[in-house]
Amino acid sequence: MSYPQYPNQQQQQAPSYQTGGEPPLWAPYYGATLPIAVKRFFKKYATFSGRASRSEYWWWTLVASVVGIVLNIIAGAGGSAGATVAANGTAVPGPGLVVGGILALLWFLAVIVPSLALLVRRLHDVNISGWLVLIILVPFLGALALFVISILPSNPAGQRFDHTAG
Repeated sequence: MSYPQYPNQQQQQAPSYQTGGEPPLWAPYYGATLPIAVKRFFKKYATFSGRASRSEYWWWTLVASVVGIVLNIIAGAGGSAGATVAANGTAVPGPGLVVGGILALLWFLAVIVPSLALLVRRLHDVNISGWLVLIILVPFLGALALFVISILPSNPAGQRFDHTAG
């Protein structure tokens, strides 16, 4: 006796594209590797339309987190390396804090728009409006909600956010 499969239990297959296997930029790349996800992140710098797969989103999240941690280590280590104590007893951080802080600020400014665009595309892949990204403005609970939503599997109904040919 066979039991019917429910839609959420069926295996989703990635669509095959005639361009040699890699989908066009407007389409999500299911099963993207780290280098491909980073390349697509920068190629779709401020593209808020379309969809992004879980692998595209989470590989970029890993890269951005590692770079952020490294920049914080540079700023922390550089800030304490040349630190001195002023005559009034206050600590004056070393020059590395300034350099690390500037690098961190430049990194943040360089990736804030594409990171928001990627999150909006990830919401589209789950079949949720990109405007829900504004829930991040709710302290703690907004970030938690977006985290949970970004873990959800792709929803085929999210194709409504894709570009149509023609």
